[in-house]
Amino acid sequence: MSHPQLAAELLRYQEKSGPVTIGLAGAGQMGTDIVVQVSLMPGMRIGAISEVRPQAAIDAALLAGHDRGDIVLASGASDIDRAIDAGKIAVTEDLHALAAAGRVDVIIDATGNPNIGTLFALEVMKNGKHIVMLNVEADITIGRFLKQEARKAGVVYTGAAGDEPACTIEIIGFARSLGFDIIAAGKGKNNPLKIDAIPADYQEEAAARNMNARMLVEFVDGSKTAIEMVAIANATGLVPDVPGMHGPIATLEELADVLCPKADGGILNRKGVVDYSIGKGVAPGVFCVIETKHPRVQERMIDLKVGKGPYFTIFRPYHLTSLEVPLSAARAVLFRQADLEPLDHPVAEAVAVAKTDLGAGQSLGMIGENDYRGYAMTWEDARRKGAIPLGLAEKAKVIRPVKTGEFLTYENCVPDDSMVITQIRKRLDQADGQFVSPAVA
Repeated sequence: MSHPQLAAELLRYQEKSGPVTIGLAGAGQMGTDIVVQVSLMPGMRIGAISEVRPQAAIDAALLAGHDRGDIVLASGASDIDRAIDAGKIAVTEDLHALAAAGRVDVIIDATGNPNIGTLFALEVMKNGKHIVMLNVEADITIGRFLKQEARKAGVVYTGAAGDEPACTIEIIGFARSLGFDIIAAGKGKNNPLKIDAIPADYQEEAAARNMNARMLVEFVDGSKTAIEMVAIANATGLVPDVPGMHGPIATLEELADVLCPKADGGILNRKGVVDYSIGKGVAPGVFCVIETKHPRVQERMIDLKVGKGPYFTIFRPYHLTSLEVPLSAARAVLFRQADLEPLDHPVAEAVAVAKTDLGAGQSLGMIGENDYRGYAMTWEDARRKGAIPLGLAEKAKVIRPVKTGEFLTYENCVPDDSMVITQIRKRLDQADGQFVSPAVA
């Protein structure tokens, strides 16, 4: 996935075709990071930013060192193109204008909303542009459809470098290309797991960390971990070993002894799984527990102090989140390469579990709020339970009471069919022969 000569390739591309020109949707915390980072990179530039609060986009560009006179407001695609031709950065409130701008090579979606992100990605691809999605929630819900649409349009659809899924897949790819067997792969969880966390209890911590309380809770209650592990699963074929995964308190040194088969003293029922650890020294890194059966290779791995065998941990001790995202944009344009894309058929699902008792008639809030949390399981298990995908829970209507800890299912909930992500997922499920309640059929 990584390319050792990427900086040189970008400079070569710039000499031939001009810099890789990025369109950015969203200038929040991550979008601002991206604007700043791109300004430091060779052979790349931000050409346009779409943001409902134009001042946020202007502030991001100023923070990156651009002169105020080089930041211009644009209302349409032709305005954006003129600005880019003049070497300026266009700021627009119109996502459609950004998608249609001819001078933009690749677009990064940092909007953070699964439904808006889906609509936007489809429009971007129809306009012949590559799309880098920070929107893992959309990817785990309908990513295979988006990948198919990208192929039809002849463009790249990819998850973003820097996020744990793409970083984990980087080391999975490294291990697989050396012929190692993958036993387990995943991440260290940064926050202690508290499945009943709600935003009201995290306002102070969120403010101190310059975060939205809902987003912080999405991490604390395990939803984000479930989302990320399912994204890895559906891009690699690895699966959650048990519903909810194990999430052991295994330190970095203990990973290879814990996330290995029960027959060898570990906790796994099978090889080839996704999981996470809350043990010391793993977060903020990502890991891959591997196996080699050849005694010569085992001897060399032990000699190189990778571990004591027969299982070894390959570890990347960091993920740079938004700072690495431009690398995915570069690889999409230069090599037509995706850093993360789902398989043609999913193997895992992130589903919704009630955080509190839910009453009939209730309309559900967002991930990370008070109503439900994300929970990872195999795709087959989720289908048997008729469980609603986590990406469809927002604005779903409860039709039968649901107790705390119970799954949201098509029997007790109806997803909001006005959202395009719901409509697309319904078609995918029907094509798979999955049970769909008459209420949403």
